[in-house]
Amino acid sequence: MALLDAHPEAGFCYGRPLRFRHGGPLPAARTRSTGSVVYPGHWWLERRFREGTGCITSPEVVVRTSLQRKVGGYDPELPHAGDIEMWMRLASHADVGYVAGADQAYYRVHGDNMSTTDFGGQLDDIRQRRVAFTAVLDKCADRLPQAGHLARLVDTRLARQALRRAYRAYDRGRTDVVPVDELVAFARECRPDAEALPEYRALRLRRRIGPRAMPYLQPLILSAVVDRAREWLWWQSWKRRGI
Repeated sequence: MALLDAHPEAGFCYGRPLRFRHGGPLPAARTRSTGSVVYPGHWWLERRFREGTGCITSPEVVVRTSLQRKVGGYDPELPHAGDIEMWMRLASHADVGYVAGADQAYYRVHGDNMSTTDFGGQLDDIRQRRVAFTAVLDKCADRLPQAGHLARLVDTRLARQALRRAYRAYDRGRTDVVPVDELVAFARECRPDAEALPEYRALRLRRRIGPRAMPYLQPLILSAVVDRAREWLWWQSWKRRGI
């Protein structure tokens, strides 16, 4: 609230959520802020398109009532990605504040979380995200002159994510339960030239090796090592900045 009072150009602000397991004790929350920042709304919005995912779980946000009434709430036609779509819609109209250091909400994690997906649900998750990003471009077209650029960004990111999930099924010996062919088809929907992406080359290599041998050879494959390093770096970045 203090951030929004000090920055009338910010339409909403958020901070780090503190996750805890259903049925478990609440972890100790940090209550001391180490600062705050206000991001230009369109810059923050482009970052979401560039990454192809959201960075907000939901309870850690405070939105100006006037902006919420102007832009609207969750879209009922987007039950699985309506939160991502709404935050981006808000950012198309106003700047975005972030509170560092102090935890802003508890977020309970349990087996029925909508964000929890099994192997078959991985494809549904990525498809729903694409629908959400497309909805933002349609609803906010008059405010986003760079819509073509944003569409290209998110289609590339989602195609790469789909292909990464496909080739990691070989690394983990899960090709019998992960919809590899459907993930590849989705990548081609996003990017007709998906074969030119490095993730497709990684998938092609694993197909040559085969699903039986790949789990044993995975530590020797460069793309697998890079994947683990990328995940660690992403997690560290998310913990530091929350953007």
